[in-house]
Amino acid sequence: MGPPPSTAPDNQRPFPRPIRRRPDIAGQPTSGIRRRTLLAGVAALGATGAAAAASGCSRVPPADAAGGGHLLARLRAKGSVTLGLAGEQPYGYIGTDGKMTGSAPTIAKVIFKRLGVPRVEPFPTDFGSLIVGLNSQQFDVVAAGMYINRERCAQVIFADPEYQMLDAFLVRKGNPLKLRTYKDIARTGARMATGVGYAEIGYAKAAGVRDITTLPDQLAGLLAVEQGRVDVFVGTAVTVRNVVRQSGTTKAEATPEVTPYVKGKPVIDVGAFAFRTPETGLRDAFNRELHRMKRSGELLDLMRPFGFTARQMTTITAKEKCRP
Repeated sequence: MGPPPSTAPDNQRPFPRPIRRRPDIAGQPTSGIRRRTLLAGVAALGATGAAAAASGCSRVPPADAAGGGHLLARLRAKGSVTLGLAGEQPYGYIGTDGKMTGSAPTIAKVIFKRLGVPRVEPFPTDFGSLIVGLNSQQFDVVAAGMYINRERCAQVIFADPEYQMLDAFLVRKGNPLKLRTYKDIARTGARMATGVGYAEIGYAKAAGVRDITTLPDQLAGLLAVEQGRVDVFVGTAVTVRNVVRQSGTTKAEATPEVTPYVKGKPVIDVGAFAFRTPETGLRDAFNRELHRMKRSGELLDLMRPFGFTARQMTTITAKEKCRP
C-alpha cells in the first residue's frame, strides 16, 4: 500500500504526498487527523485501480499450487506485471510527474525485465489493502517495502528482504524535549504521532507511550510538528530523513536512528516484495535475481537515490523472519 485531491494549503511544500501505512503489531491506531492535501496523481491512479477492481480485475485464473504456480509464465505471455503500491515515499509511490517511482518499483523494473517481463504497471491502494488485493488478484506483486512479520507470513510468501530499517523521530529544531528513545517519549509524556497502521504504534505502546495520534503520512507529521500540534512524529529512519531533506524545513529535524524494543529485545525490521502463497516459482526466480544484485552491489546503487545507504543492506532471509 484514495481519497480525492484537495486544494493545497499555503504552507504546503512541493513534495510528493505519500500515504504511509505500516502494521500495528500491538493493536489498532488510537485516533486520526484528516488529510489536508493529496497528490492528484495518486488519487487519479487510485481511482482507476478501484474501478478496475470493481469491474473484475480478479478474473485472472487462480494459480495452480502444483509446481510453484504458473504466474511467471502468464506474465511473460502478457508482457507486463502489475505492482501493488501503498503510495509511501520512498518505497513505492506516484511522483509529481504522475509516474510510478520509488525503491521497490525501480528494483521490480530491473528484475522483471530479466525474467522476461518488460513492462511494470502500478496499482495504487492503501497499505491495509495490499494483502487483500494481492490475494484477490487485483495485482500480481506487492511492491511497497512491506515489513515481514509472522502474521503476514501466514497470508503471503515473501522474497528475501531488500533492506533493513530502524526508526527515527521528527522533532522540533533543537529537540527541546531530548527525545532519543521510545522510553523518552513515555517518560516526558510527549504527544506522539505516527502513520496509520505503522509498526511504530506497537513499539511505542510497548515502551509505555499513551498519547498516540495517527496521521496520513510523514508530510502531515512534519506539519504537525512544525505547528506544535504534536511533539514528535515517528517513522522509519529513511522516511524521516527524506521528509526533512526534501521539504527544506527550518523548524524541525530528524533524530539519529532509534532502535525499538519489544519485550526487552531490540527489533530490526526488514522489507520485501510479497507474492501469493502458491507462486513459489515466481518468488524463487525473483530471489535469484535479487541475490545477484546484492552480491554485485547493484541493489544498493538502485536504492541509494531514494535515501538508502549501506547500513540498510541486509543478508537476513524471509525464512528467518517468518520462523515461529
